[in-house]
Amino acid sequence: MSDADADPEIDPVSLEILRNQLESVASEMGHVLIRGAYSPNIKERRDCSTALFDAHGRMVAQAEHIPVHLGAMPDAVAVVREKDPKPGDVFVVNDPFAGGTHLPDVTLVSTIAPDGEVVGYAVSRAHHADVGGSAPGSMPPGAREIYEEGLRLPAVRLVDGGEPNAAVRDLILANVRTPDEREADLRAQRAANARAEERVGELLDEHGKTLIDAFDAVIDYSRDQMETEIGSLPDGTYRAKDVLEGDGVTDEDVPVAVTVTVDGATIDVDFAGTADRVAGNLNAPFSVAKSAVYFVVRAVTDPEIPPNHGCYEPVSVSAPAESLLDPDPPAAVVGGNVETSQRVTDVTLAALAEAVPDRVPAGGQGTMNNLIIGDRSGEFTYYETIGGGFGGRPAKDGMDGVQVGMTNTLNTPVEALETAYPLRVERYALRPSSGGDGRYRGGLGLERTVTVETDATVSLLTERRRTAPRGLDGGEDGATGRNLIDGETVPAKASVDVAAGTTVSVRTPGGGGHGDPAERDPDARERDRRDGKVEK
Repeated sequence: MSDADADPEIDPVSLEILRNQLESVASEMGHVLIRGAYSPNIKERRDCSTALFDAHGRMVAQAEHIPVHLGAMPDAVAVVREKDPKPGDVFVVNDPFAGGTHLPDVTLVSTIAPDGEVVGYAVSRAHHADVGGSAPGSMPPGAREIYEEGLRLPAVRLVDGGEPNAAVRDLILANVRTPDEREADLRAQRAANARAEERVGELLDEHGKTLIDAFDAVIDYSRDQMETEIGSLPDGTYRAKDVLEGDGVTDEDVPVAVTVTVDGATIDVDFAGTADRVAGNLNAPFSVAKSAVYFVVRAVTDPEIPPNHGCYEPVSVSAPAESLLDPDPPAAVVGGNVETSQRVTDVTLAALAEAVPDRVPAGGQGTMNNLIIGDRSGEFTYYETIGGGFGGRPAKDGMDGVQVGMTNTLNTPVEALETAYPLRVERYALRPSSGGDGRYRGGLGLERTVTVETDATVSLLTERRRTAPRGLDGGEDGATGRNLIDGETVPAKASVDVAAGTTVSVRTPGGGGHGDPAERDPDARERDRRDGKVEK
């Protein structure tokens, strides 16, 4: 790195170039991870995220991957920095109470030290299809303690000063059902992080100390932009409530409440009134709640603001201790990351709809529709989240069959699914009339039907099976979802051992409609009928 002093004031053109170069590093990390991964969940569905941090543990740049991953990554880096990281170190962590989100999301944090001095951290987080636990896929719907959900890793060195730590690797692989797949995916994450160090080294050679100054500059820029955007929102206090449909142990509704206060250039989001910690696995680590809030604030302000530490500084989040959104160990949490995060998103959007109704859509499907199929011998584990309806928007229909809220993964292509697993896809189609009616129609849900060709365990972790996605401004609610095994309805959260030949169907919710249905354009209604989006 050059010793030349850089001007602390970086001109706007140079700042834009440096910002894009840093973001391109984070994006390239993601490409390396996806191309190098073995499991379809990462390789095909891209259930992973990558980001760059500075030496102080502040996010500098991130690839636009999974919202629930990215807002929680800073906690993982903070935990690693407490371990006195040195050049050549790679830490692995998945502990939801110390930097993680839920156990299947395994995070690798590597020091970036191209010249022997730590100047930052490369971070990759990927959802591994199995990390042990009581059920294949490590997402047991009835779990009461985190010990049932899989191998729990505090921040430990997977690579120590450049030397792989075989003992830690062997410990991980001895506790998962698909060790070859896990080892390959961890190698892909290491490769992604290594690429970041390589590229940052090249940027240091090109820019010298100016690159380090740019870390501060891009963070300051995002903070200033976000404060300006928040300042344009009407000051006030806005509230919303919703429920989760049981916690996997009981079917009792679990309330989620939020109070959003806009005051000048800051937003305070308080979850007082939310349920206490539950017996089942819908408890969400506080980092997950923060991720959902950050996602919503970006969505209702300017999504083009560079997402980094500065973007989130004007936003404060709080939740009662030992509540659903801030549990202590040994709470089960695997469903909190995938389902409770969606409800946090829903209520925060609903609250802000009072403030900026022209920026908020009607309720989306509000669930990730988690489907896990695997055998207990460890031969295979299939995991997928299934898209559904996006809510109608203030000036446009909702999108059909997409991921909504805290995930934006792709689907598993039928060809890849049937090649990798003993499964056969019988049906994959939109659900007619599942989107709520309105001036702008809610998006349609999906139906995915799979035949299991071997004895296996099927786990379902879903929501919106009895509480519909809400319409907005007079729009009708979207249709609820439904889970079936051999044609019989099963609960929203269930784990069932099935025989070869069993058929599993997941029918996902549609989005709510936006605006009075009487105001819908007749030409749009005719188009809906012609395209088969409504039943005759």
